[in-house]
Amino acid sequence: MKVFIVSDLEGVSGVTKGGQTTGGAPMYEESRRLYTEEINAAVRGAKAAGATEIVAMDCHGAGGEWMFNSLIPELLDEACDFVVQDEWTEYTEFLESGVDAALFIGMHAMAGTRRGVMNHTVSGQVWQNLWFNGVLVGETGINAALCGNWGCPVLMVSGDDAACDEARELLGQELVTVAVKQGLGSQSARNIAPLRARALIEDGARRALADLSAVEPFLPGSPCEIQVEYKNTRAPDALRHRPGVERVSDRMIISRADDWWDAWRQFFF
Repeated sequence: MKVFIVSDLEGVSGVTKGGQTTGGAPMYEESRRLYTEEINAAVRGAKAAGATEIVAMDCHGAGGEWMFNSLIPELLDEACDFVVQDEWTEYTEFLESGVDAALFIGMHAMAGTRRGVMNHTVSGQVWQNLWFNGVLVGETGINAALCGNWGCPVLMVSGDDAACDEARELLGQELVTVAVKQGLGSQSARNIAPLRARALIEDGARRALADLSAVEPFLPGSPCEIQVEYKNTRAPDALRHRPGVERVSDRMIISRADDWWDAWRQFFF
């Protein structure tokens, strides 16, 4: 069984303030340790469920040399390979080879979620909202579509309670979710103690992988329209000559293609 772990930092227990997620900041090294140990918990659960190949992809943009490079290699479970990307969503080789299931660790809620801890939809981007064929999505939806494009279902999501709610609404109630903290606001949360959070993640991963058919791969639909609402007019200006991309208002574009992956690449890369 081949398992893909897609991870982010903001949804980890003990990570609550924005400064904890920035490479080189005073508390970043502690966050990296907490992050790596939650990934390890998912790896242990996957191994217990029979996984034979496990790859983790770091999706946290911490800036500088830490960009998509936040986990601590020497602390990582030896059963897990890890990918350091150059650009977000660029790594697809493992998915293309055929992956049985994905586990999402450390997820946060989409931009505008009232009690979502550090809620946003792809840090560094100047958009406010994204829709896939009319469905509003955050990073969980984007990563789920990436996996689903190659037939890989997402079977577990961990993060704050708002991220877990968002994931179940999008992917279905059979999805295993593990809430490691309760969001109280954008920079506040009631966190589960990290040791207990890891135990919950390990158990959740083991249970999720016991039934590989519990959740269908997420496919936004074919043909696919990705609608993007930006915070300003500069980004739509830059996209006005992209094939397949239509500017439909001052701050809104739609990327159209036969499938989600082509629609995504037309405007994001």
